[in-house]
Amino acid sequence: MAELLVDTDILIDVARGIAEAVRALEVWEAERAIGISAITYMELLVGCRNKREQRAVEQFVKRFELMLVNATITEEAVRLLQRYRLSHGLLIADALIAATAIVDGIPLVSKNQKDYRFIEGLELWPYL
Repeated sequence: MAELLVDTDILIDVARGIAEAVRALEVWEAERAIGISAITYMELLVGCRNKREQRAVEQFVKRFELMLVNATITEEAVRLLQRYRLSHGLLIADALIAATAIVDGIPLVSKNQKDYRFIEGLELWPYL
């Protein structure tokens, strides 16, 4: 079972070969099982410009536990949107990713702290 959920922004940096992101991911993987939300997988696929990039993404995500959206995560995401959409501009994808971490009781690591820092009950780790 995953012990840390990694946000999309960090995986994009890894795919771009940004050394800090690559090193950080290697450290996390050496210490614990890493998960990604199904939403993150979809966001990575949407960023593909051709079949070669899509195949690369499909191969890359195999190293992580894919955490699917289920009814409990959906209900939590709806609750988060009800609470934070108007006051903080929470987006659907971010609500689903945060809800995945909350429901599974694991930390979320993200470069975009501003997207999540206001969510009560979310253990948010800084990227670096």
